This record gives sequence, structure tokens and C-alpha cells, in this order.
Amino acid sequence: MRARELGIAIGRLPTGPRNAVTDVEGIRVGHTTLIEGEAIRTGVTVVVPPPEPFFAGAHRINGNGELTGLEWIRDSGLLTTPIGLTNTHSVGVVRDALVGAAGRGELDWSLPVVGETWDGVLNDVDGFHVRPEHVAAALQAAGEEIAEGSVGGGTGMVCHGFKGGIGTASRVVEDGWTVGALVQANHGRRARLRINGIPVGERVGPNVVPLAGAPEGAGSIIVLLATDAPLLPGQCERLARRAAFGIARTGGMGERSSGDFALCFATGNAGLAREEAEIPLRMLNDGRIDALYEAVIDAVEESILNALLAADTMTGRSGNTVYALPHEQLLQALGER
Repeated sequence: MRARELGIAIGRLPTGPRNAVTDVEGIRVGHTTLIEGEAIRTGVTVVVPPPEPFFAGAHRINGNGELTGLEWIRDSGLLTTPIGLTNTHSVGVVRDALVGAAGRGELDWSLPVVGETWDGVLNDVDGFHVRPEHVAAALQAAGEEIAEGSVGGGTGMVCHGFKGGIGTASRVVEDGWTVGALVQANHGRRARLRINGIPVGERVGPNVVPLAGAPEGAGSIIVLLATDAPLLPGQCERLARRAAFGIARTGGMGERSSGDFALCFATGNAGLAREEAEIPLRMLNDGRIDALYEAVIDAVEESILNALLAADTMTGRSGNTVYALPHEQLLQALGER
């Protein structure tokens, strides 16, 4: 179930045909989900752009987390690899697996982008259950249709005290450009959850029973943004900053223990790997970028909501249970004033 299927619309802009990050042409997403026994609740998600460099920019909202490869993105302004999402203690294996899958020449190198959020409430995070073959399977499965909720890297995640995970959405602005968002949502406190400005978290239960030593709100969120607009790296970074507004509109606040990162890449300039001394570029008129800011904020808010709505109640490590956001109670809470 997604927000639109429940009659919940965020913002005024239209969505793309899938209402997903794959509405940006050429983007594919794949998952490997690992649910085994009583304590394995994890996985990996890959976002695969077309196989060429694209302009990109990133933003750190709060730094208690990891998104590898950002220094090269900041220095070069380019995204040059697929993006992986997984749990905190599996970043290294996912990164190495993406290097191995890159099809490099003998003297080529790779600095893959891999983000993480902590799934230790439900998952044996120290068991290192994500392996290279799981990354390969996610790459093989990558396509335009995206499963959401408790899948891939989002399998064991908790969002605003309810079961969280992977969510996606898109918006199309008046000039015809598409902005797509994908989140791995593992952040926030239940009491602060807002949807369309309504304090639903205060009105809907039951709550998660947290693992000892893991206070509510101690998690993180990774936001990936893609657009077909012809943006330069500085403009990509400015879109990435606006992801924080979408997080905030749902009640997230980038707490001290949270790792909150946003990455935006733009496919509107192709051929950046050409060897000519000069490469012609296109640039969106900066006077029209506000429309993309609005698209980012709405798509991020709806992506978080879709992650919540698609997730099912899950029991995992040590018998910890995280409850799904109940749809009927949510609709009732949205109807109250």
C-alpha cells in the first residue's frame, strides 16, 4: 500500500508515471532481502544510474553515519558508480562488491557510494550476513519497478517508532523536469511524526518495543535524489540540502545520534567522460530552480510515508517487535482536526 492508494497526496505537483525515482529515465533499483531464522533481518539495495558519470552534489544533515565516496563527489562534482544501501556494519562488503562488479580495466579505480542505517533492533548487525553475492543479486534484479518497505537495505529499519525501510516518490515540475527520491528511513520519534502537517504520531499506536541501549529516535536516514534537469554540481548540492526540509516536515530533526545524508545527481548532461578538450554543457536557468526545491521536499516527504505504509510488522532479534503504521488508524488521525 502506498500513500496515493490511501488517498493521501503530498503537495501540489504531479507525480511521474511510477511515482518513483525510476521515473528519471535510465535509473534502476534492485534489492536483496535477507530474512532468516530469528535474528537475520537485513539486506542491500542498489540504485543504478546509466553507466557514465553524472554531475552530483551531497549534503550532510547530521554526521553520525556513513555515505562513502562523498569526498570525491565534493571534489569532482561527479557520481561515477552505482549507489548501495545497507546496514551499518555491512558498508565495507557492499563497497567492495560494487568495486568487483564495476568491470574496470587493469589500471582503473572505483570509489563506490554506499550508505548505511543501523538495523540492530531487529537484526544481528554484528553477524555480517550481507555478502558479495547478495550485492550481485541486487544488481541483477535492478529494474524500474521498486518494492518498498521492509525490503533490501530497509529490511530491519525503524522509522518514527513504526516499521520503516525503503520508500520512493517523484514529482514533475512545470518545465517538464522530473525529480525522483528514494529513502532508507530509520529515524525519528513517534511523537513527532507529521503527515501533511498533522500530528499523526501522537494519535496512532502501538509503539515499538526498543532494544535496551537503543533509544527511540537514535537511527538515521539516507536520501537519494535523481533528476533529468541539466544541473551543475553546485545546483545538485543545493537540491540535496532541500532534502532536510522533507525530513523535517515528517518530524525528523537530525538528532545527535543520527546519520542523515542526502545525495543528488542529475542526468541532464550526458557524455561527461568524453576526451575532448572542451565539453559543451547545459545548465538550468537558476531563476527556475525553486520548482525543483519544491519537488524535492514533497518527494522526500512522500517517500518516507511510502516506506512506512509499505512495511509490515516484524519480529526479529531477541524477540523485539516493531509494529507497522496501521492504515485505518492513520486515516482516522488524518481526518481529525
